[in-house]
Amino acid sequence: QVQLMESGGGSVQSGGSLTLSCAASEYTRSSGYCMGWFRQAPGKTREGVAAISGGEITTYADSVKGRFTISRDNAKNTLYLQMNDLKPEDTAMYYCAARPCTSGVWPLSRDVYHYWGQGTQVTVSS
Repeated sequence: QVQLMESGGGSVQSGGSLTLSCAASEYTRSSGYCMGWFRQAPGKTREGVAAISGGEITTYADSVKGRFTISRDNAKNTLYLQMNDLKPEDTAMYYCAARPCTSGVWPLSRDVYHYWGQGTQVTVSS
């Protein structure tokens, strides 16, 4: 079972940047896991933000394209989310997630992910 722990959240002003990290308990890439970042704002459903496949193919939600970058350091078993030009609407709890890499699924669908971290809060003020 993969265990995930996020860090790096905080409070920033609009236009600022943050980098989130997600430490995994095992070498997710060699174990055949694909990874993703999700977020959930109060009163809203959890939505996919960015995902990365075993072959390093990335997928982004339209709302973050050009501002967020997902990456992974396989040597450190760590997933990252670099967030630039943050906006108040980016305020949410951010979660990392892992799923077996299978084809034919939408990588930003929360339903295909098996393992989740506890989340880290990001707050963007205007």
